[in-house]
Amino acid sequence: MSNPTIPYKIYLNETEMPKAWYNLRADMKVKPAPLLNPGTHEPMKAEELAGVFCEELIKQELDDTTPFFEIPEPIRNFYKMYRPSPLVRAYCLEEKLQTPANIYYKFEGNNTSGSHKLNSAIAQAYYAKQQGLKGVTTETGAGQWGTALSMACSYFGLDCKVYMVKVSYEQKPFRREVMRTYGASVTPSPSMDTAVGRKILAEHPGTTGSLGCAISEAVEVATSTPGYRYVLGSVLNQVLLHQSVIGLETKAALDKYNIKPDIIIGCAGGGSNLGGLIAPFMGEKLRGEADYRIIAVEPASCPSFTRGTYAYDFCDTGMVCPLAKMYTLGSGFIPAPNHAGGLRYHGMSSTLSELYHQGLMEAVSVPQTSVFEAAEAFARVEGILPAPESSHAIKVAIDEALKCKETGEEKTIVFGLTGTGYFDMTAYEKFHDGKMTDYIPTDEDLQNSLSKLPVV
Repeated sequence: MSNPTIPYKIYLNETEMPKAWYNLRADMKVKPAPLLNPGTHEPMKAEELAGVFCEELIKQELDDTTPFFEIPEPIRNFYKMYRPSPLVRAYCLEEKLQTPANIYYKFEGNNTSGSHKLNSAIAQAYYAKQQGLKGVTTETGAGQWGTALSMACSYFGLDCKVYMVKVSYEQKPFRREVMRTYGASVTPSPSMDTAVGRKILAEHPGTTGSLGCAISEAVEVATSTPGYRYVLGSVLNQVLLHQSVIGLETKAALDKYNIKPDIIIGCAGGGSNLGGLIAPFMGEKLRGEADYRIIAVEPASCPSFTRGTYAYDFCDTGMVCPLAKMYTLGSGFIPAPNHAGGLRYHGMSSTLSELYHQGLMEAVSVPQTSVFEAAEAFARVEGILPAPESSHAIKVAIDEALKCKETGEEKTIVFGLTGTGYFDMTAYEKFHDGKMTDYIPTDEDLQNSLSKLPVV
């Protein structure tokens, strides 16, 4: 313990930072199903997406053959403010658990946004600026994506309109104020500002909202406001592409010390951090060069992988977005107002859904009280207060480490610590006061939502 053979923190220098994003889809023999036009059920064409997304991002979204996309120099220069991020050996946690497992975590919370979201936010803002746009619209759940995008838009001088899921807007006023500090306007969703928001409120009076609701509002505003486009913080292929910088750095750091992970764990909401973390490792697995056990961890209150259906569904509650084939609980599913706001999306990335469908990765769901128990245990020994989303990965990493303790196996576990929890103190307060509950939807709840899936 006093003289570890591997450093506590493995740092890459600036010259070792990736110069290109890795497109995992290029190595997939069975590609993710294409986005469909909701009216014709035909694959979406670039020109059909042009009114919603930035032109360069559309190219990245639809390209499933190009393995690498060069990271533009202005984005690489911005990355240098907080990247490469450290890969940390959790020696203190290992000692506390008395496990033979070697535990590592990739820490993405070392920037003002407090999470990995900035990796894609700065890229999307850059392409919007290059296109000559005035501003962008978006949704945010926990607030990390909205914070990251407000920072990126401020950097490039773009207007930023954020629709924040109402329950998070109320639970996290300080996260909201960080966005406003960077110049963004923040509206609780669903709102009376949009036609789709008014419709949702009429159908679900008093609803606490969902990411699907907020997406619908942000898309409506983008498509009806000249000079604006919509950007998304997860789910889409372009976002997983940008987030591959996480996995590329992780693999480079491990390779420095000839470390090969046995288990790779990430929390799963829409798929951005999980897809980014596992990208190069899954690429090796697809090419037959190595094998890894990859585990996606989702909240039991919103279990799209573990209890959802693999089918085409709307990406948003208002049913104005394209159809995506994914593991879904139904676009009308309104999850319980739990405290992992970034994991409340009703569906999952099409890329990750296809990989899961092929049996190339596992998924587990966990209740939030056990997640906060793991978060507290981690914070007390590793000195970082983790975000509730990240703590799902911590929970399963601890579970796997304890299994190693039982069997005596010395496995290497890597998980993504995607952000900090300093804006989540209301959640920690409820946990400490014993007021936190575990809501798990019934089969009837899910069936009611899934029965409304579009027929494709």
